[in-house]
Amino acid sequence: MTGPLLLLDGASLWFRAYYALPESFTARDGRPVNAVRGFTDMVASLITRHQPGRLVVCLDLDWRPQFRVDLVPSYKAHRVAEEHEAGPDVEEVPDTLTPQVDMIMDVLTAAGIATAGAVGFEADDVLGTLAAREREDTAVVVSGDRDLLQVVSDDPVPVRVLYVGRGLSKAELFGPAEVAQKYGVPTDRPGPGYAELALLRGDPSDGLPGVKGVGEKTASTLLLQYGSVENLRAAALDPESALAKGVRSKLAAAADYLDAALPVVRVAVDAPVELSGPDKLPTTPHDPDRLAALAEELNIGASVGRLTVALASR
Repeated sequence: MTGPLLLLDGASLWFRAYYALPESFTARDGRPVNAVRGFTDMVASLITRHQPGRLVVCLDLDWRPQFRVDLVPSYKAHRVAEEHEAGPDVEEVPDTLTPQVDMIMDVLTAAGIATAGAVGFEADDVLGTLAAREREDTAVVVSGDRDLLQVVSDDPVPVRVLYVGRGLSKAELFGPAEVAQKYGVPTDRPGPGYAELALLRGDPSDGLPGVKGVGEKTASTLLLQYGSVENLRAAALDPESALAKGVRSKLAAAADYLDAALPVVRVAVDAPVELSGPDKLPTTPHDPDRLAALAEELNIGASVGRLTVALASR
């Protein structure tokens, strides 16, 4: 069966599952499995709704890549729990979520659902790269991270973003037109425009300061007027341009940040992505005995049942 390629932002979804369900959901031995249960239910629901032919869960092999830190040292600095000189820093994650990630990986492996990652890159970059590579089917990126809105496209195949920041039941599907309309970025370049909007306004959750005094509305107005950050900065240096004096001074004060930060904000589309196996979604679990054992051990029989039914329904 053919269908869209679903690209899931793994950490984004299991974080949401963890906070959506109480820790009273436990395995037979008392370990919390709220994230495992919620994530498995999300995957089952997405498969049922979108009937994908292929599906990949994309992973953070490096949640704070050094190339981004080198350019903007504050990048995600407030989320570092432990610094490592020889490898990636450890992200601050709830103690009861960390062991559940391994459980989720076990469920995905037994079900036959592929995962993907890239050494030295974030899940965003894996999602962006796989979406940019697609030449056969519509690609649907599922994430609660608005940064992924920059990957929307109609060429060479439709790339859409299912934004689940308010939960799966309130998910919004974005294409180029929807991004341009909702965020006020140029209609001829909504993806790059969204990245530049984020560059100008900043993002406290990622430690990106933005241009001081320029919020989302001002950033949108400037991008619609000048078309791009490059054109905006050129206008700021042109004494004949109509750009307001106050905006000129704000851009001048943020010059070093603007020089460095665009590659930080942009999602990579050329990361060295490696998949765990074929991305074709099976109609039956790859290892049904192992999946049944996990369902019993983790006390997630109902969720595994829903996933199995979803796979068979395609």
